[in-house]
Amino acid sequence: MTSPKTVLICDDESDLREMLAEYLSKRGFATVTAGNSDELRAELEKAPVDIILLDINMPGEDGLTTLRVLRGDNQVPVVMLTAAGEVIDRIVGLEMGADDYLAKPVDLRELEARIKAVLRRKSQPEDKSRPKDAPATARFGEFTLDLTAVKLRTADGDEVPLTAMEFNLLSLFARNRGRVLNRDQILEQAHDRSWDPFDRSIDIRISRLRRKIEPNPQKPQIIKTVRGIGYIYDPD
Repeated sequence: MTSPKTVLICDDESDLREMLAEYLSKRGFATVTAGNSDELRAELEKAPVDIILLDINMPGEDGLTTLRVLRGDNQVPVVMLTAAGEVIDRIVGLEMGADDYLAKPVDLRELEARIKAVLRRKSQPEDKSRPKDAPATARFGEFTLDLTAVKLRTADGDEVPLTAMEFNLLSLFARNRGRVLNRDQILEQAHDRSWDPFDRSIDIRISRLRRKIEPNPQKPQIIKTVRGIGYIYDPD
């Protein structure tokens, strides 16, 4: 029997923390709560967690600052909680490495679905539909993506930190080498949920990937933009 996944809920609103913890506990998750960034870090020092729900608008150190510090040495998946309509905060959060976002007031069923989707991307089992003779690695410039080990490595073998979504994107491009993918296709196949009207999130994530793998992110040669359509991965 597998142990339950642990969700760390960080929000300054105690009523919301308690509601989310109660709901997720009834659905088989283990939960811990934090009211601010200091409490979040204290909980992480006690024991690892599987995913973090992180509110952006907290007094003192806000969620975006907390995320930036966290991403310095920890790749645990993070779902940001934002006030409705805060598109700028969502964009900044995605650029910093958030795995997903959810607007308040939170729909509990959608929250559960988002958590499960991010955790599925994080675990990323080997694609059993891939032909047996298909390569287990793909080259992205000087980097190598190991599709089995779920890792991106430099030419020297050092691992490059990736969020679950970033790995999903690289894996999708590797499976579609030389094929132009539009944003709807990317959202459907890599984002693990139906089309999202906030499709600029794909552009933001690809921009982050380019900063990691392109010699010159301003003039990408590995993942190229096809104007008016989408993106193409063509290492040749």
